[in-house]
Amino acid sequence: MWVFYFFAALLVIQAVISLQGGVRYLSYFRHEAAKDHSDFAPYASVFAPCRGLDQGLRNNLTALFQQDYPAYEIIFVTDNADDPALKVVEDLRREFGKKESVISRVVIAGEATNCGQKVHNLRVAVKEANPQSEVFVFVDSDARPRSGWLRSLVAPLADEGMGASTGYRWFIPIKGGFASRLRAVWNASIASALGPRSDKNFCWGGSTAIRRATFERAGVIEEWRGAVSDDFAMMRALRRAQLPIQFVPNCLTATHEDCSFRELLEFTTRQLKITRVYAPHFWQVILFSNLLFVLIFFGGLALVITRAALGLSIILPLAFILVIFALGSLKALLRWRAVSLPLAQYKKELRRDAFAHLFLWPLASMLYLYNALAALFSRRIRWRGITYELKSPQETVRMKS
Repeated sequence: MWVFYFFAALLVIQAVISLQGGVRYLSYFRHEAAKDHSDFAPYASVFAPCRGLDQGLRNNLTALFQQDYPAYEIIFVTDNADDPALKVVEDLRREFGKKESVISRVVIAGEATNCGQKVHNLRVAVKEANPQSEVFVFVDSDARPRSGWLRSLVAPLADEGMGASTGYRWFIPIKGGFASRLRAVWNASIASALGPRSDKNFCWGGSTAIRRATFERAGVIEEWRGAVSDDFAMMRALRRAQLPIQFVPNCLTATHEDCSFRELLEFTTRQLKITRVYAPHFWQVILFSNLLFVLIFFGGLALVITRAALGLSIILPLAFILVIFALGSLKALLRWRAVSLPLAQYKKELRRDAFAHLFLWPLASMLYLYNALAALFSRRIRWRGITYELKSPQETVRMKS
Protein backbone atom coordinates (compact mmCIF):
# COMPACT_ATOMS: atom_id res chain seq x y z
CA MET A 1 0.00 0.00 0.00
CA TRP A 2 2.81 2.41 0.83
CA VAL A 3 4.31 1.86 -2.63
CA PHE A 4 0.96 2.84 -4.15
CA TYR A 5 0.68 5.93 -1.93
CA PHE A 6 4.24 7.00 -2.79
CA PHE A 7 3.70 6.85 -6.54
CA ALA A 8 0.19 8.26 -6.25
CA ALA A 9 1.67 11.27 -4.44
CA LEU A 10 4.21 11.66 -7.28
CA LEU A 11 1.35 11.57 -9.76
CA VAL A 12 -0.53 14.25 -7.83
CA ILE A 13 2.57 16.47 -7.90
CA GLN A 14 2.92 15.85 -11.62
CA ALA A 15 -0.77 16.73 -12.10
CA VAL A 16 -0.37 19.98 -10.16
CA ILE A 17 2.61 20.97 -12.32
CA SER A 18 0.61 20.08 -15.44
CA LEU A 19 -2.31 22.19 -14.19
CA GLN A 20 0.04 25.16 -13.75
CA GLY A 21 1.08 24.60 -17.36
CA GLY A 22 -2.61 24.74 -18.31
CA VAL A 23 -2.92 28.13 -16.62
CA ARG A 24 0.07 29.42 -18.60
CA TYR A 25 -1.40 27.93 -21.77
CA LEU A 26 -4.69 29.81 -21.37
CA SER A 27 -2.81 33.00 -20.49
CA TYR A 28 -0.68 32.69 -23.63
CA PHE A 29 -3.76 32.26 -25.82
CA ARG A 30 -5.37 35.35 -24.28
CA HIS A 31 -2.19 37.38 -24.70
CA GLU A 32 -1.80 36.39 -28.36
CA ALA A 33 -5.48 37.04 -29.10
CA ALA A 34 -5.07 40.63 -27.85
CA LYS A 35 -2.11 41.41 -30.12
CA ASP A 36 -2.38 44.15 -32.71
CA HIS A 37 -2.86 43.25 -36.37
CA SER A 38 0.47 42.75 -38.21
CA ASP A 39 1.30 44.55 -41.46
CA PHE A 40 4.03 42.07 -42.40
CA ALA A 41 2.60 40.21 -45.38
CA PRO A 42 5.17 39.52 -48.13
CA TYR A 43 4.35 37.41 -51.15
CA ALA A 44 3.90 33.82 -49.97
CA SER A 45 3.82 30.37 -51.55
CA VAL A 46 1.33 28.01 -49.91
CA PHE A 47 2.11 24.32 -50.54
CA ALA A 48 -0.88 22.01 -50.28
CA PRO A 49 -0.08 18.32 -50.79
CA CYS A 50 -3.16 16.23 -51.60
CA ARG A 51 -3.75 12.50 -51.78
CA GLY A 52 -7.23 11.04 -51.92
CA LEU A 53 -10.51 12.51 -50.76
CA ASP A 54 -10.32 13.78 -47.17
CA GLN A 55 -13.58 14.27 -45.32
CA GLY A 56 -14.72 17.81 -46.13
CA LEU A 57 -11.92 18.27 -48.69
CA ARG A 58 -13.78 20.85 -50.77
CA ASN A 59 -14.44 23.07 -47.75
CA ASN A 60 -10.86 22.65 -46.55
CA LEU A 61 -9.36 23.72 -49.88
CA THR A 62 -11.92 26.49 -50.35
CA ALA A 63 -10.57 28.07 -47.16
CA LEU A 64 -7.13 28.37 -48.81
CA PHE A 65 -8.59 30.58 -51.55
CA GLN A 66 -10.39 32.80 -49.03
CA GLN A 67 -7.43 34.07 -47.07
CA ASP A 68 -7.29 37.72 -46.01
CA TYR A 69 -3.85 38.27 -47.51
CA PRO A 70 -2.67 40.76 -50.15
CA ALA A 71 -0.92 38.39 -52.60
CA TYR A 72 -0.05 34.71 -52.53
CA GLU A 73 0.03 31.54 -54.58
CA ILE A 74 -1.25 28.05 -53.80
CA ILE A 75 0.72 25.14 -55.20
CA PHE A 76 -1.31 21.95 -55.05
CA VAL A 77 0.89 18.89 -55.35
CA THR A 78 0.11 15.22 -55.71
CA ASP A 79 1.97 12.18 -56.96
CA ASN A 80 -0.57 11.05 -59.54
CA ALA A 81 -2.52 12.94 -62.20
CA ASP A 82 -5.43 10.55 -61.62
CA ASP A 83 -5.74 11.38 -57.92
CA PRO A 84 -9.44 12.09 -57.16
CA ALA A 85 -8.46 15.17 -55.12
CA LEU A 86 -7.46 16.94 -58.36
CA LYS A 87 -11.08 17.05 -59.53
CA VAL A 88 -11.91 19.11 -56.42
CA VAL A 89 -8.81 21.25 -56.93
CA GLU A 90 -9.62 22.04 -60.56
CA ASP A 91 -13.23 22.92 -59.71
CA LEU A 92 -12.01 25.41 -57.11
CA ARG A 93 -9.33 26.85 -59.39
CA ARG A 94 -12.06 27.67 -61.91
CA GLU A 95 -14.34 29.07 -59.22
CA PHE A 96 -11.68 31.40 -57.82
CA GLY A 97 -9.82 32.00 -61.08
CA LYS A 98 -10.71 35.69 -61.18
CA LYS A 99 -9.65 36.46 -57.61
CA GLU A 100 -6.74 38.87 -57.97
CA SER A 101 -4.97 38.23 -54.68
CA VAL A 102 -4.35 34.53 -55.27
CA ILE A 103 -3.15 32.38 -58.12
CA SER A 104 -2.92 28.59 -58.06
CA ARG A 105 -1.09 25.81 -59.83
CA VAL A 106 -0.94 22.02 -59.81
CA VAL A 107 2.29 20.05 -59.66
CA ILE A 108 2.46 16.30 -60.34
CA ALA A 109 5.45 15.01 -58.39
CA GLY A 110 5.46 11.35 -59.39
CA GLU A 111 5.99 8.36 -57.14
CA ALA A 112 8.46 8.50 -54.25
CA THR A 113 11.10 5.82 -53.96
CA ASN A 114 13.35 6.42 -50.94
CA CYS A 115 11.29 8.79 -48.77
CA GLY A 116 7.71 9.44 -47.72
CA GLN A 117 5.36 10.39 -50.54
CA LYS A 118 4.36 13.66 -48.90
CA VAL A 119 8.00 14.63 -48.37
CA HIS A 120 8.82 13.76 -51.98
CA ASN A 121 5.88 15.87 -53.17
CA LEU A 122 7.05 18.85 -51.13
CA ARG A 123 10.65 18.51 -52.32
CA VAL A 124 9.37 18.77 -55.89
CA ALA A 125 6.85 21.52 -55.17
CA VAL A 126 9.19 23.99 -53.45
CA LYS A 127 11.29 24.09 -56.59
CA GLU A 128 8.23 25.42 -58.42
CA ALA A 129 7.71 28.41 -56.12
CA ASN A 130 7.40 31.85 -57.64
CA PRO A 131 10.83 33.58 -57.59
CA GLN A 132 9.31 36.61 -55.84
CA SER A 133 8.00 34.50 -52.94
CA GLU A 134 9.63 35.40 -49.61
CA VAL A 135 7.73 32.95 -47.41
CA PHE A 136 6.97 29.25 -47.73
CA VAL A 137 3.79 28.02 -46.04
CA PHE A 138 2.80 24.38 -45.63
CA VAL A 139 -0.75 23.19 -45.06
CA ASP A 140 -2.45 19.78 -44.95
CA SER A 141 -5.53 18.93 -46.98
CA ASP A 142 -7.43 17.83 -43.85
CA ALA A 143 -7.02 21.28 -42.23
CA ARG A 144 -9.62 24.04 -42.57
CA PRO A 145 -7.93 27.36 -41.73
CA ARG A 146 -9.90 30.50 -40.90
CA SER A 147 -9.62 33.57 -43.15
CA GLY A 148 -6.94 35.24 -41.02
CA TRP A 149 -4.80 32.12 -40.79
CA LEU A 150 -2.19 32.99 -43.41
CA ARG A 151 -1.62 36.53 -42.16
CA SER A 152 -1.33 35.36 -38.54
CA LEU A 153 1.04 32.53 -39.44
CA VAL A 154 3.36 34.76 -41.47
CA ALA A 155 3.38 37.66 -38.97
CA PRO A 156 6.07 36.26 -36.57
CA LEU A 157 8.49 35.99 -39.50
CA ALA A 158 8.85 39.77 -39.48
CA ASP A 159 11.62 38.89 -37.04
CA GLU A 160 14.34 37.57 -39.34
CA GLY A 161 15.80 35.61 -36.43
CA MET A 162 12.64 33.49 -36.16
CA GLY A 163 13.12 30.02 -37.59
CA ALA A 164 9.48 29.17 -38.28
CA SER A 165 5.96 29.76 -37.03
CA THR A 166 3.45 27.00 -36.51
CA GLY A 167 -0.13 26.23 -35.63
CA TYR A 168 -1.63 22.89 -34.75
CA ARG A 169 -4.76 20.86 -35.43
CA TRP A 170 -7.84 20.47 -33.30
CA PHE A 171 -10.10 17.58 -34.24
CA ILE A 172 -13.79 18.42 -34.46
CA PRO A 173 -15.83 15.24 -35.01
CA ILE A 174 -18.60 15.57 -37.59
CA LYS A 175 -21.13 13.01 -36.41
CA GLY A 176 -19.26 12.15 -33.23
CA GLY A 177 -18.93 8.65 -31.89
CA PHE A 178 -16.62 7.25 -29.23
CA ALA A 179 -13.58 6.64 -31.48
CA SER A 180 -13.75 10.11 -33.06
CA ARG A 181 -14.02 11.86 -29.71
CA LEU A 182 -11.26 9.78 -28.13
CA ARG A 183 -8.97 10.73 -31.02
CA ALA A 184 -9.81 14.40 -30.44
CA VAL A 185 -8.94 14.07 -26.74
CA TRP A 186 -5.74 12.15 -27.53
CA ASN A 187 -4.66 14.84 -29.99
CA ALA A 188 -5.55 17.70 -27.63
CA SER A 189 -2.75 16.84 -25.22
CA ILE A 190 -0.20 17.33 -28.01
CA ALA A 191 -1.73 20.71 -28.83
CA SER A 192 -1.12 21.85 -25.25
CA ALA A 193 2.55 20.85 -25.50
CA LEU A 194 3.05 23.97 -27.66
CA GLY A 195 3.30 27.38 -26.03
CA PRO A 196 5.39 30.50 -25.42
CA ARG A 197 8.73 28.65 -25.23
CA SER A 198 9.99 29.06 -28.81
CA ASP A 199 13.02 26.92 -28.00
CA LYS A 200 10.76 24.01 -27.01
CA ASN A 201 8.12 24.18 -29.75
CA PHE A 202 7.91 21.88 -32.77
CA CYS A 203 6.58 22.34 -36.28
CA TRP A 204 3.30 20.87 -37.45
CA GLY A 205 3.37 20.26 -41.19
CA GLY A 206 -0.31 21.06 -41.52
CA SER A 207 0.25 24.71 -40.60
CA THR A 208 3.83 26.00 -40.75
CA ALA A 209 5.46 29.10 -42.25
CA ILE A 210 9.16 29.77 -42.81
CA ARG A 211 11.08 32.45 -44.66
CA ARG A 212 12.40 31.18 -47.97
CA ALA A 213 15.89 32.35 -47.03
CA THR A 214 15.67 30.51 -43.69
CA PHE A 215 14.39 27.37 -45.41
CA GLU A 216 17.44 27.38 -47.66
CA ARG A 217 19.95 28.43 -44.98
CA ALA A 218 18.79 25.74 -42.54
CA GLY A 219 19.03 23.06 -45.22
CA VAL A 220 15.46 21.83 -44.82
CA ILE A 221 15.31 20.25 -48.27
CA GLU A 222 18.48 18.28 -47.49
CA GLU A 223 17.00 17.17 -44.16
CA TRP A 224 13.93 15.95 -46.05
CA ARG A 225 16.06 13.56 -48.09
CA GLY A 226 15.05 10.03 -47.11
CA ALA A 227 12.54 11.26 -44.50
CA VAL A 228 8.92 10.27 -43.99
CA SER A 229 8.00 13.14 -41.63
CA ASP A 230 8.19 16.61 -43.17
CA ASP A 231 7.57 18.48 -39.92
CA PHE A 232 9.91 16.52 -37.65
CA ALA A 233 12.65 16.81 -40.30
CA MET A 234 12.12 20.57 -40.54
CA MET A 235 12.26 20.84 -36.75
CA ARG A 236 15.56 18.94 -36.73
CA ALA A 237 16.99 21.31 -39.34
CA LEU A 238 15.92 24.37 -37.35
CA ARG A 239 17.24 22.92 -34.09
CA ARG A 240 20.59 22.26 -35.73
CA ALA A 241 20.67 25.87 -36.94
CA GLN A 242 19.62 27.00 -33.42
CA LEU A 243 16.57 28.80 -34.75
CA PRO A 244 13.40 29.17 -32.65
CA ILE A 245 9.87 28.06 -33.55
CA GLN A 246 6.93 30.26 -32.54
CA PHE A 247 3.55 28.74 -31.82
CA VAL A 248 0.70 30.95 -33.05
CA PRO A 249 -2.55 30.17 -31.16
CA ASN A 250 -4.61 32.03 -33.78
CA CYS A 251 -3.43 29.39 -36.26
CA LEU A 252 -4.93 26.50 -34.33
CA THR A 253 -6.73 24.83 -37.23
CA ALA A 254 -9.88 22.73 -37.24
CA THR A 255 -9.86 19.25 -38.76
CA HIS A 256 -13.43 18.06 -39.34
CA GLU A 257 -13.28 14.27 -39.38
CA ASP A 258 -14.77 11.13 -37.93
CA CYS A 259 -12.89 7.86 -37.58
CA SER A 260 -13.50 4.21 -36.80
CA PHE A 261 -11.77 2.45 -33.92
CA ARG A 262 -9.36 0.84 -36.39
CA GLU A 263 -8.53 4.25 -37.88
CA LEU A 264 -8.07 5.64 -34.37
CA LEU A 265 -5.46 3.00 -33.54
CA GLU A 266 -3.75 3.40 -36.92
CA PHE A 267 -3.50 7.18 -36.62
CA THR A 268 -2.33 7.36 -33.01
CA THR A 269 0.15 4.50 -33.30
CA ARG A 270 1.61 5.98 -36.49
CA GLN A 271 2.28 9.25 -34.68
CA LEU A 272 4.16 7.51 -31.88
CA LYS A 273 6.19 5.34 -34.26
CA ILE A 274 7.26 8.46 -36.14
CA THR A 275 8.04 10.18 -32.83
CA ARG A 276 10.22 7.28 -31.68
CA VAL A 277 12.33 7.55 -34.85
CA TYR A 278 12.60 11.35 -35.05
CA ALA A 279 12.44 12.39 -31.38
CA PRO A 280 13.19 9.33 -29.20
CA HIS A 281 13.42 11.45 -26.03
CA PHE A 282 9.79 12.59 -26.57
CA TRP A 283 8.75 8.97 -27.04
CA GLN A 284 10.52 7.93 -23.82
CA VAL A 285 8.75 10.65 -21.84
CA ILE A 286 5.39 9.57 -23.28
CA LEU A 287 6.09 5.91 -22.52
CA PHE A 288 7.16 6.29 -18.90
CA SER A 289 4.78 9.09 -17.89
CA ASN A 290 1.76 7.21 -19.23
CA LEU A 291 2.98 3.91 -17.80
CA LEU A 292 3.09 5.54 -14.36
CA PHE A 293 -0.37 7.06 -14.82
CA VAL A 294 -2.02 3.84 -16.02
CA LEU A 295 -0.47 1.76 -13.24
CA ILE A 296 -1.45 4.19 -10.49
CA PHE A 297 -4.82 5.47 -11.75
CA PHE A 298 -6.34 2.28 -13.12
CA GLY A 299 -4.42 0.13 -10.64
CA GLY A 300 -5.79 2.39 -7.92
CA LEU A 301 -9.34 1.86 -9.18
CA ALA A 302 -8.77 -1.90 -9.04
CA LEU A 303 -7.36 -1.51 -5.53
CA VAL A 304 -10.42 0.45 -4.37
CA ILE A 305 -12.79 -2.17 -5.80
CA THR A 306 -10.80 -5.00 -4.20
CA ARG A 307 -10.63 -3.34 -0.77
CA ALA A 308 -14.33 -2.52 -0.92
CA ALA A 309 -15.12 -6.17 -1.71
CA LEU A 310 -12.99 -7.24 1.28
CA GLY A 311 -14.66 -4.75 3.59
CA LEU A 312 -11.47 -2.68 4.02
CA SER A 313 -11.25 1.11 4.12
CA ILE A 314 -11.11 2.76 0.70
CA ILE A 315 -11.04 6.40 1.79
CA LEU A 316 -7.33 7.16 1.19
CA PRO A 317 -6.79 5.34 -2.12
CA LEU A 318 -10.10 6.69 -3.44
CA ALA A 319 -9.10 10.20 -2.38
CA PHE A 320 -5.87 9.93 -4.39
CA ILE A 321 -7.75 8.73 -7.47
CA LEU A 322 -10.34 11.49 -7.22
CA VAL A 323 -7.70 14.20 -6.75
CA ILE A 324 -5.73 12.95 -9.75
CA PHE A 325 -8.88 12.85 -11.88
CA ALA A 326 -10.01 16.31 -10.73
CA LEU A 327 -6.64 17.89 -11.51
CA GLY A 328 -6.55 16.28 -14.96
CA SER A 329 -10.07 17.44 -15.73
CA LEU A 330 -9.21 20.99 -14.66
CA LYS A 331 -6.24 20.93 -17.03
CA ALA A 332 -8.54 19.74 -19.82
CA LEU A 333 -11.01 22.53 -18.98
CA LEU A 334 -8.26 25.19 -19.20
CA ARG A 335 -7.13 23.79 -22.54
CA TRP A 336 -10.72 23.76 -23.82
CA ARG A 337 -11.22 27.39 -22.77
CA ALA A 338 -7.95 28.34 -24.50
CA VAL A 339 -8.80 26.76 -27.85
CA SER A 340 -12.29 28.27 -27.70
CA LEU A 341 -10.66 31.65 -28.44
CA PRO A 342 -9.19 30.96 -31.92
CA LEU A 343 -11.93 28.45 -32.74
CA ALA A 344 -14.82 30.68 -31.66
CA GLN A 345 -16.67 30.01 -34.93
CA TYR A 346 -17.06 26.39 -33.76
CA LYS A 347 -18.54 27.30 -30.41
CA LYS A 348 -21.45 24.90 -30.77
CA GLU A 349 -19.23 21.95 -31.69
CA LEU A 350 -16.74 22.69 -28.92
CA ARG A 351 -19.51 22.74 -26.33
CA ARG A 352 -20.88 19.49 -27.71
CA ASP A 353 -17.49 17.79 -27.30
CA ALA A 354 -16.53 19.36 -23.95
CA PHE A 355 -17.76 16.36 -21.96
CA ALA A 356 -15.37 14.06 -23.83
CA HIS A 357 -12.38 16.31 -23.15
CA LEU A 358 -13.21 16.53 -19.45
CA PHE A 359 -13.84 12.83 -18.87
CA LEU A 360 -12.10 10.71 -21.52
CA TRP A 361 -8.53 11.88 -20.91
CA PRO A 362 -7.62 8.87 -18.67
CA LEU A 363 -8.53 6.58 -21.58
CA ALA A 364 -6.39 8.73 -23.88
CA SER A 365 -3.48 8.13 -21.51
CA MET A 366 -4.06 4.39 -21.75
CA LEU A 367 -4.11 4.74 -25.54
CA TYR A 368 -0.80 6.63 -25.43
CA LEU A 369 0.75 3.76 -23.50
CA TYR A 370 -0.49 1.27 -26.09
CA ASN A 371 0.88 3.46 -28.91
CA ALA A 372 4.27 3.87 -27.23
CA LEU A 373 4.58 0.13 -26.62
CA ALA A 374 3.60 -0.61 -30.22
CA ALA A 375 6.34 1.78 -31.36
CA LEU A 376 8.81 -0.19 -29.25
CA PHE A 377 8.28 -3.33 -31.33
CA SER A 378 7.66 -2.00 -34.85
CA ARG A 379 8.70 0.86 -37.11
CA ARG A 380 6.31 0.02 -39.91
CA ILE A 381 3.51 2.50 -40.61
CA ARG A 382 0.73 2.94 -43.14
CA TRP A 383 0.06 6.48 -44.30
CA ARG A 384 -2.35 7.57 -47.04
CA GLY A 385 -2.54 4.03 -48.40
CA ILE A 386 1.24 3.49 -48.49
CA THR A 387 3.25 1.28 -46.13
CA TYR A 388 6.69 2.42 -44.97
CA GLU A 389 9.47 0.96 -42.85
CA LEU A 390 11.22 3.71 -40.86
CA LYS A 391 14.89 2.78 -40.66
CA SER A 392 16.13 6.14 -39.38
CA PRO A 393 15.24 9.84 -39.64
CA GLN A 394 16.71 9.91 -43.15
CA GLU A 395 16.17 6.33 -44.29
CA THR A 396 12.68 5.27 -45.29
CA VAL A 397 11.77 2.11 -47.19
CA ARG A 398 8.56 2.13 -49.18
CA MET A 399 7.06 -1.35 -48.96
CA LYS A 400 5.59 -2.98 -52.04
CA SER A 401 1.80 -3.30 -52.04
